[in-house]
Amino acid sequence: MPRRGLPFFPRLSGAVLRIGAACVTRVRREGFENIPPEGPLLVICNHASNADGLLLMAYVVPAMKRPMSWLGKEEALRWPLLGWGMRANGVFGVRRGAGDLEAFKLAKRVLDEGRVLAIFPEGTRSPTGALQDAKEGATVLAARSGAPILPIAIIGSQRFWGKGKRLPRPGRRMTVRVGEPFILTMPRGGDHRESLRAATAELMRHVAELLPEEQRGVYADGAILNRHG
Repeated sequence: MPRRGLPFFPRLSGAVLRIGAACVTRVRREGFENIPPEGPLLVICNHASNADGLLLMAYVVPAMKRPMSWLGKEEALRWPLLGWGMRANGVFGVRRGAGDLEAFKLAKRVLDEGRVLAIFPEGTRSPTGALQDAKEGATVLAARSGAPILPIAIIGSQRFWGKGKRLPRPGRRMTVRVGEPFILTMPRGGDHRESLRAATAELMRHVAELLPEEQRGVYADGAILNRHG
């Protein structure tokens, strides 16, 4: 079983980030009572801005009271000081060009060991702040690991520090909204590719329902029915 409690460096990082956020914005927290206190957990979150990972580190990780793991580029972990800080905050390195299989094995091992893993299923930041098509790797990981999934929506971060912006824009308010945990199961029978698409739509539906209409993007109710129904 993983060691209980949050190590010093993630606690320090969260405190520093919260102080920084308080200086430039206001962050509302909702649904944090839904965070499971123990056991394996796959955190999925929309990716609307440069600030999303920082918000998870500042508010969600301290609320969990245990470390959260992430997958990152191995070369970034070799950067002086910053690389050390990334490792201390739970980032695991994946070699560039190593392929998705290595990343998948590493991610599944984190969950098999009863730890927390955070994933942005879209794979990249949205240029508009609205949901984009999710990569299917997150769906396969969720189904094969059997780990409970915790959906999180970050609202308004695209106005604070959107993709392509070098610096944040102070004063834009944001919300971190946590939904209820769920278990994802792949539909049985029929075409495997279609089942995977349907399961991915179901995965993202839990995030989309936490977002305002303008941020639901391709997973708005009508879009889901038209694309996957």
